[in-house]
Amino acid sequence: MPERCRHARTHLVHGVTVVEVHGCVDLASAPDVRMHLDAATQPPGARVVVDLRSVEFFDCAVLALLCRAHRRIRERGGRLGLVCVRPWHLRVLAAGGIYALIRPAATVEDAALASPIGPRV
Repeated sequence: MPERCRHARTHLVHGVTVVEVHGCVDLASAPDVRMHLDAATQPPGARVVVDLRSVEFFDCAVLALLCRAHRRIRERGGRLGLVCVRPWHLRVLAAGGIYALIRPAATVEDAALASPIGPRV
């Protein structure tokens, strides 16, 4: 797993890799988050949850990162979940079309169970 950086931290919760994203994520800080997401989505059959609860601000860079993570997980037969609870963030995710790929949940546990990708192969 990548080292903890200013904008992301990766850890395991009940066999699911959780990438917690923190602070303000924009074009300048997105590479830190991408490093964590790429490592988490690399293994075949990976079960990954992206947790945005600690994000204060994000722009379209996060939408691109989520689309990339979704594509990588799908290619490898894994599962991807998303945790997001702030109303403004949810509106941005909906406007960016993320709901068509991943339905946000309120907790890591709910996101791990609600993955639209299906069971691990």
